Amino acid sequence: MDTDDTDSSQRESRTSESDPPEQAELSSESISTDSSGSDLPDSSDESDTATPEESSGTESQSIEDMLLEFDQQEGLIRDRSLLDPNYVVEEDRIVGRDTQLQKVTKMLRVALGDNRPPNLFLYGPSGTGKSLITKAVCKNISSICESRDIQFGTIEVNCQDLDTLGVAVYELTKQAADEAGVDVQVPKHGVATKEKWDELYRIVNENFDSVVFVLDELDMLVGRRDKKEPAFSRLLYQLSRSGANDDLNAYLSVVAISNDTRLMESVGSRAHSSFTPEDVHFDDYDANQLKAILRRRKDAFHDGVVNEDVIPLAAAFAAQTHGDARKAIDLIRVAGELAEREGDDHVGEKHVREAQDKVEKNRVLEVVRGISTQKKLCLYATAAVAAETEDGSARSTTGYRVYQFLTDTIDTDQYHQETYVNKMKELTTYSLVDFERRSHGPSSGMFLEFQFGERPDTILETLREDSRLEMVSSNEVETVVHAQLRNRN
Repeated sequence: MDTDDTDSSQRESRTSESDPPEQAELSSESISTDSSGSDLPDSSDESDTATPEESSGTESQSIEDMLLEFDQQEGLIRDRSLLDPNYVVEEDRIVGRDTQLQKVTKMLRVALGDNRPPNLFLYGPSGTGKSLITKAVCKNISSICESRDIQFGTIEVNCQDLDTLGVAVYELTKQAADEAGVDVQVPKHGVATKEKWDELYRIVNENFDSVVFVLDELDMLVGRRDKKEPAFSRLLYQLSRSGANDDLNAYLSVVAISNDTRLMESVGSRAHSSFTPEDVHFDDYDANQLKAILRRRKDAFHDGVVNEDVIPLAAAFAAQTHGDARKAIDLIRVAGELAEREGDDHVGEKHVREAQDKVEKNRVLEVVRGISTQKKLCLYATAAVAAETEDGSARSTTGYRVYQFLTDTIDTDQYHQETYVNKMKELTTYSLVDFERRSHGPSSGMFLEFQFGERPDTILETLREDSRLEMVSSNEVETVVHAQLRNRN
């Protein structure tokens, strides 16, 4: 019997993903005492005590007054949607991706007629336009199809938060139902995965002539470890075979998007044979391309409020961290918001530098506050290695040995190396770390090499705020790292 593909066996028996509850800090109240040490009430009359507002002759504003006052201010930002990296912008705002844009457009345009578009594999670093171009092309195809009375649908899911094949199929079904404006008639849990597939096929067949399934961050859909084939491989096989099996009447195309350039090497032979995608590579943006991207979004601000040095500086910062356009856009957004809060009438270099520190620290804080102690240990160990290497990279084999030292030091459960690697791969979704598969000769075997989008020292500094990591001597960790790096060489 086909059962729901849940991930019930995903961790070793020794491990625990939950963080210990935080200890509440108690503060003692200050007590007035006389010279004899006895507690005394404050002898001053309350009526004689003036508040700071009364002393200064000003009245405090109510929350409503403050909100209305802010609402009436013109501010510096005119259109905040243009400062959202995920916002699908017009074609003339897409910069530095002419080749990729033409390839994707030419291959998907057959959806405008009575043909099935080819499957695509879009790969390259985070923030290089893969999702943006796919959404922009599909949005234009949808508009033209609507004028031709063709029912075209774009069904998009981000696989980073999907644990198993069954969950992924349900999410596709839900997105298809939302696109069609209908209801899903199967539950998320408690039914066989096949029933979810059947429901997906039913919704597509009844509501669409042609559909494009966009599978973003596909490499994150690993699924259960007891399966011989990763979940993303089985998903690709099932989708690409659905038309041949007469499960779908609509024309179907799959666009797989991944930061992992070697994803297809992990796809099973059956899926590889049926999927057979057209490859489109996206490389890093350089500083000039990032400047062009930001200039195309400069009208998000009111005229004349952005100083000339803002865009070049923001582009330079983003170019230093793997040419990520999302980071460049985030920088000028935060710089603008900082200038507004400070009451300045221009966005300048000072605000960009403040924004760089704020964005970097906020991103790290956002990640480490929401992850388990075990993931913090994996991240800490890997960042500690990267901080001591010339190129800022860390091999998974070296990082795991430092991780073992950390778990032994604080006397906590210890993952096997495979699980350590999987937890680090999960952290790639936060744009803190990327990885590549490497081999340094037949004797070294295969390993992952992690590289950080932020400074490893910033990550380490933030992680040390955790009370359990604070007790570990940074000098001892550094000594262990140096020893492991020597042994590696």
